[in-house]
Amino acid sequence: MLRRLTAALAVVALVPLTATVTPGGGADAAAPHHPRYRASIAITAHGIPHVTADDFGSLGFGSGYAATQDSVCTLADTLVTARGERSRWFGPTARYNDQVTLQASNLQVDAFVADLHQRRVVEKLLRDPVRGPGPEAKAMVRGYVAGANRWLRTHTVTDPACRGAGYLKPDVTPLDLWYGVYLANLLASAGVFVKEIVDAAPPSPDDPGLPELPVRASQVDRDALLTALGRDPEAPFGSNATAVGGAASTTGKGMLLGNPHFPWRGRYHFTQQHLTIPGRYDVAGASLIGSPVVNIGWNKDVAWSHTVSTAYRFTPYEYKTPGPGTTYLTDAGPQELVHDTVTVTVRKEDGSLGTVEEDLYRTPEGYVVDSPATLMPWGPTSLWAIRDANGEQLRTIDTFLDMGKATSVRDLLRRQDRAGGMPWVNTTAADRHGDVLYADHSVVPNVPDDLVQQCLTPTGAVLQQVAGLPGLDGTFAGGRCAWRTDADAERPGIFGPANLPMEVRRDWVMNANDSYWLPNPEQPLEGYAGIIGCERCVRTMRTRMVAHYVMDRLASGHKESPRSLRGHEHENRVMAAEVMREGGALDQVCQATGETEACQVLHDWDGTSNTDAVGTQIFEEFVSRLPTLPVDAVDPVWLTPFDPADPLNTPRDLNVANPQVVQAMSDAIASLRDQGIAFDATWGSLQVAGDRGAPPVPLGGGTGDAAGNANALASRWPRDNRDHYRPITYGSSHIQAVSFLPGGRVDARTILTYGQSEDPRSPYSSDQTRMFGRQQWVHFAWTDAQIAHDLVRRFTVTG
Repeated sequence: MLRRLTAALAVVALVPLTATVTPGGGADAAAPHHPRYRASIAITAHGIPHVTADDFGSLGFGSGYAATQDSVCTLADTLVTARGERSRWFGPTARYNDQVTLQASNLQVDAFVADLHQRRVVEKLLRDPVRGPGPEAKAMVRGYVAGANRWLRTHTVTDPACRGAGYLKPDVTPLDLWYGVYLANLLASAGVFVKEIVDAAPPSPDDPGLPELPVRASQVDRDALLTALGRDPEAPFGSNATAVGGAASTTGKGMLLGNPHFPWRGRYHFTQQHLTIPGRYDVAGASLIGSPVVNIGWNKDVAWSHTVSTAYRFTPYEYKTPGPGTTYLTDAGPQELVHDTVTVTVRKEDGSLGTVEEDLYRTPEGYVVDSPATLMPWGPTSLWAIRDANGEQLRTIDTFLDMGKATSVRDLLRRQDRAGGMPWVNTTAADRHGDVLYADHSVVPNVPDDLVQQCLTPTGAVLQQVAGLPGLDGTFAGGRCAWRTDADAERPGIFGPANLPMEVRRDWVMNANDSYWLPNPEQPLEGYAGIIGCERCVRTMRTRMVAHYVMDRLASGHKESPRSLRGHEHENRVMAAEVMREGGALDQVCQATGETEACQVLHDWDGTSNTDAVGTQIFEEFVSRLPTLPVDAVDPVWLTPFDPADPLNTPRDLNVANPQVVQAMSDAIASLRDQGIAFDATWGSLQVAGDRGAPPVPLGGGTGDAAGNANALASRWPRDNRDHYRPITYGSSHIQAVSFLPGGRVDARTILTYGQSEDPRSPYSSDQTRMFGRQQWVHFAWTDAQIAHDLVRRFTVTG
């Protein structure tokens, strides 16, 4: 409480409790006679902005102003990327890493974006009445960039990450932001192939390309293929969401626990906000940088969260060629690739500016790629191009904006379907009436299984068998192998709602990034197209843990209460350890190594990833070294294989006799010894916050899919606190536990694990990180009375 009061007083000392910020100057300057935008912003504890306005343009204005205040450097970087100017400001050879799927040079990113600009892709979508945004979404974006510009005009950037940068100018346009939104839509599709698109070039006598050799599924390294497709099994991009309905809750109403596992820095980190148009719109939650709308959140009747879906957003087409070059064969005869040349402005080593030209190639379906790692090289006898469903829409802002108006989970899904722009995530939701929803109604190419079977090429069949991605015959891409259109789809080429999985229940549903098949074990979802995901297939240990939290609670004779549901976030059970300890198997494996000291610690370990747990590091190292399951092979880790009739309890029975399993334990112990990590060190002394400028706050949680932590955390590209064993930069992010209560009340508890402000010197940079480490929650101020109680300052912005 003292820290919170001190932080609040520090801010109050800088700005009056009530102020007006206008185009003419700073606080308390005279307001213009007829401002286009006007928004009231109330800042409550932990720096959370509550924006109130009379229209959507002004609501976006307040949102953009607040977001720029909290995340100016990341927002500016996002806009530089959207303009295709990374090479101009940061140099062409520097690497861009979005912390999720895209790692490429600035030149490669800029060339890709420059081609989009040159072809006016977003401009055309903005004018499209079917594929483009509606009036309210456009108003929000116009207001958002006006709010960002207002902040930039009236403030000096002090964050050392971008202080003094030449690109920090109040010249942001709506088109800049729309390109940023469009690029985010491509995260799981064309965004994965930026390098392979820009570097693609026709074979030549000097560079004939890789020959296309027959490939069998058994020859393919599945993990390497998935990694190249942006689905690295060792670094998954995902989340958890659990919704409990009236039949399983103590309140008789719906409750939601959502925990997206996202980067703690960069383009895909969240800020919190509350957006209100009195009597018309009222929604709170979290938004990705550059989003004027709430992406994950709640209103007075519905709460929702998202988890990354297993569906593919694109299909590759393979085209036969008559030889090296740019001619490809179709059922209409030979065709020539479209060849685009773009010019990118680059900063040279001496600081002067120059230009570089890059070539990109397309078929009518999409960009040509040269991607041997995904079995799609541009060779002497064939080439590959990808058609991207999310590249054909700009409806994402509309989708989230309209979801905020929902009155029930069914209404939420109707609004999502009507907008048709959920790019790459599932939706899990709960409502005041006690219903809960799971749905994967995201944007998915309309490629049903019968089309796949008639259109697979030999290599495309291997892609499907190993990775679930069908590679189609480009010869007939404009005919019998073209994407289909459902009568209930919002636009051509995607599945309509009737062919996408969903279920509404009264007890509970969940998803933790496995396929749609099992949101509740009592009602498997089956009969959907393979491109959406697998059915009757193994679940990760994280999925099993998330499901067992609710199943075990109900099996004990207790319903879920608001307290118990949010308590699951910090129980920090480790599912794989619980399964491996059955019958003393884990101890047997350890004893086989002869390592008595480490094995005693592991034996005494409490089986959690709490900060005070002793021995977690041994198990983490062990799990990371277990042998993986090759395609169509016997599982080397488990004696009892996966059983689709018992999917949340199999596989099980650790194979203690497998020398590979014993070797994994031996190597794990040796690795800790080599790193100087004490076997009996507490987990919280080893796993700490690692985002920019964060103090080394001890954190509970751990590896998600393999170890089975629902509170999934990871260390990826850490920069700070690297002297610790595991500095965290990824995982649990905007966590929300929302419960609907009698009398129209909403109990909203949240935590933004890395804090609201990205500036390390802000009092709101790591305050919530400390709370997260202490397993505490923010009581999110939802009502006017709660906002007044938690108020730090209130001001009005106009422009």
